[in-house]
Amino acid sequence: MKIFSGSANRPLAEKIAGYLGMELGDVELGRFSDGEISVKYNENIRGNDVFIIQPTSPPAENILELLLMIDAAHRASAKRITAVLPYFGYARQDRKDRPRVALSAKLVANLISTAGTNRVLTLDLHSASIQGFFDIPFDHLYSSIFFIDRIKKLFKDGVVVGPDVGSLKRARAYANRLGFDLAVVDKKRSGPNNIEDVTLIGNIKDKNVIMVDDMIDTGGTLCRAAEMLKKAGACQIVAACTHPILSGDAIKRLEDSEISKVFVSDTVPLQDNKRSNKIEVVSSASLFGEAIKRIHNEESISSLFYSVKK
Repeated sequence: MKIFSGSANRPLAEKIAGYLGMELGDVELGRFSDGEISVKYNENIRGNDVFIIQPTSPPAENILELLLMIDAAHRASAKRITAVLPYFGYARQDRKDRPRVALSAKLVANLISTAGTNRVLTLDLHSASIQGFFDIPFDHLYSSIFFIDRIKKLFKDGVVVGPDVGSLKRARAYANRLGFDLAVVDKKRSGPNNIEDVTLIGNIKDKNVIMVDDMIDTGGTLCRAAEMLKKAGACQIVAACTHPILSGDAIKRLEDSEISKVFVSDTVPLQDNKRSNKIEVVSSASLFGEAIKRIHNEESISSLFYSVKK
């Protein structure tokens, strides 16, 4: 087994390799004078079980770098290539719900498969149905495995809230594992990242609230929901959002919001200008490391997330 990292999130890749007691493989990621990406493996990988760690978060060059690394490994006769995607980007367009729109999630899935990938490992997809876009083995991990312990240390009881209807299944899984009640916020959008109206379904009065979602982008959905929950009588409001995209004025929104703490993972590097006292990063390295070890040893990884799928 050999593990290689792209440039999108090398710190996480180093933690994963450290968990496995390994060093990252030697791959040269360069640029031609016009900006084109070049990839060259500086060690023999013929017949090896190769794992390439690279989130496909923006910019789109991260996807291209991943594809070139897969192609180079395929042409170097790697026995099996597993694309480890801590964050599967371009996933929000996963269905044709309006005329003349792209299905970016399907396109990215096709690109990864066509490049020569044998298997995909990722964490908290924006929509679980994206797994069906792949015709190769696909392992989907869940961040609740490492967020649950943090939440239990904060609250003995409370209500798990999905900030939108799409997060209801995820919220129900958290509620089942925590033994908490469940509520959901129904939102109406007027366009991308624009929320026109929100409605609360469930009772949260005089209760601690945990909002769960797969990502936090602009923070608009989360902060608007927190404002409604506070007005409805919620006590302390905490959020667990796996992928910290934090674009635009997200940090300012969080600082000004009713949310007291936000748990995020390290699937996307957190830049210095995107840090806040309200944000606590929980590493996903041990989860990915354990999954990679089990894949290599042809062992089941279902025990890592079976209870989350209720």
